[in-house]
Amino acid sequence: MTAAIFACGGAGAAIAGQAPTGPSLPSEAKPFAGKIGQTYLDSTADFPVQRKAPTGAPNILLVLTDDVGLGAASTFGGPVPTPNLDRLAARGLIYNRFHTTAMCSPTRASLLTGRNHHAVANGIVANLTTGFPGYNNVMPKSAATIAEILRQNGYNTAMFGKHHNAPEDHVSPQGPFDLWPTGLGFEYFYGFMAAETNQFTPALYRGNAPIPTLKDGQLLDNALANETINWIHNQQAVDPAKPFFAYLATGSAHAPLQAPPEWIARFKGKFDNGWDQVRTDTVARQKRAGILPQSATVTPRPDGIPAWSAMSDAQRRITARTMEVYAAMLAYQDDQFGRIIDELDRMGESGNTLVIFIEGDNGAAAEGGPLGSMNPMSNFANGTDETEQRLLDGIDTFGGPDAVANYANGWAWAMSAPNPYVKQYASHLGACATAWSCRGPNAFRVAVYAASLVT
Repeated sequence: MTAAIFACGGAGAAIAGQAPTGPSLPSEAKPFAGKIGQTYLDSTADFPVQRKAPTGAPNILLVLTDDVGLGAASTFGGPVPTPNLDRLAARGLIYNRFHTTAMCSPTRASLLTGRNHHAVANGIVANLTTGFPGYNNVMPKSAATIAEILRQNGYNTAMFGKHHNAPEDHVSPQGPFDLWPTGLGFEYFYGFMAAETNQFTPALYRGNAPIPTLKDGQLLDNALANETINWIHNQQAVDPAKPFFAYLATGSAHAPLQAPPEWIARFKGKFDNGWDQVRTDTVARQKRAGILPQSATVTPRPDGIPAWSAMSDAQRRITARTMEVYAAMLAYQDDQFGRIIDELDRMGESGNTLVIFIEGDNGAAAEGGPLGSMNPMSNFANGTDETEQRLLDGIDTFGGPDAVANYANGWAWAMSAPNPYVKQYASHLGACATAWSCRGPNAFRVAVYAASLVT
């Protein structure tokens, strides 16, 4: 991918059927070419020259959302309006065969290194690490990340959002920090280290130091957009000729599903027709858009997910509310992403910025159970019973700071359309999609290599 990015800037021309040649890592130290005399006056200095990116090398904005199925966003035929991702797609191309792994850490490790997740020791999520080859989550030094490669070749680099590529015993005040973003080539990091975090009160770090959480009702997606914009402002102010690589990995739409109340209100009643009809409508839109061939036959609802018509009024009310919150969270994330695109436009940097947007790291998550959940640990660990009545009693807290909410697994199936099933079933997941925007003679080649990054 790095070589392809440099090709977009005009260096290392690509040949059909071959990957373009890229920069070496690390760069070789050049011998001293000055002169050392008896005094300073008869000596000639020779300062080491830092490697610069090729002339015209683009900025890169890489965006990865979390637990979003192919059939969620309007860009790919889904029911959730994502006008800013639609806008990005209209500037470039849409890919519907961007393959991912089945879980968070493996996809993220593959994305950053361009290698199979087992080859870089991330065959499992970082909080379930084991002491076996391919599964210990200790990324080898031989697998440089794209951030490290670009940093050593003339880019400024920064990461914002979810990392989830360091074992849990590394996430502590004494480190070790070499598997944190700042140890993997990112000069700046603002975000969280775990699989998930509360959107209202996230566990945040700047660099490798914990910082106070958000206040006054601000949500994490807003804070991430603010940090991204501010960092780009500072980077461009100091050295506008130097390109940047910014990696934005949001926590949306991973549980806990949380969104501003006014955004949740926008979707009230929008999903009362149920997951069967929503999935059918999504598939029809995907066929009209060419994302699916007209002749495609879509698999039926799997066993274990009830028909919407077979559910009681109370069950429909609970599960529809969970989907309203999910839609609000994804739509709000798109709105905050749009602020970054707006700022790049305002700064005049859009025409020199490669934007790769991956909508979903591993498909929709079905961990919420048949009705959804306000406490996911009830399904995983502590054996508490989230009864239908308990969910009804707490329905108004869904999406707020006091509920660790997740949506019903029927909605996860619907949001995965046209794929047969959901996250954690890679054989059934198939693909996610990428929208990108880049201008220049090599733009199409760059997109092709970017879309092949984690295959």
